[in-house]
Amino acid sequence: MRRIRWELLTFVCLGGALGTGARYALTLPVRGDDAAGFWATAAVNVAGSLLLGVVVGALGDRHPRWRALLGPGVLGGFTTYSAFAVQVGSLATPSGHGPIAPFGTEPLGYVLMLSAALLVLFLATASAVAGLVVGGRLARGATGGDA
Repeated sequence: MRRIRWELLTFVCLGGALGTGARYALTLPVRGDDAAGFWATAAVNVAGSLLLGVVVGALGDRHPRWRALLGPGVLGGFTTYSAFAVQVGSLATPSGHGPIAPFGTEPLGYVLMLSAALLVLFLATASAVAGLVVGGRLARGATGGDA
């Protein structure tokens, strides 16, 4: 079992506060609107996945403080799976106000809800891969092609 590196944990916590605050500020204007909230959270998760890919690709195993601050810290706090999962569920609930809500628990409502969720998961994963490629190229450029 690895020991906790308290210094790195401090960087993660500080970064997490910054990332969570940024997400809250960006999604605040659409609070209470299920559809807009879903797409705002989706956009945050896709953008955060891209940026995390860049960070991981660019830093590799180097610069552990920066990785802790930016990776699980800022971008871990910025992105959110739990809010995304709740918002996906609210899209099709009869009490929700999302675009799928009129279909409620009808099969079409579930198909649309799952389609929206899968679309966002695909986009976030594709963004992470693109970020890894960009980050890797940045690292090679910074080291003269040896990274």
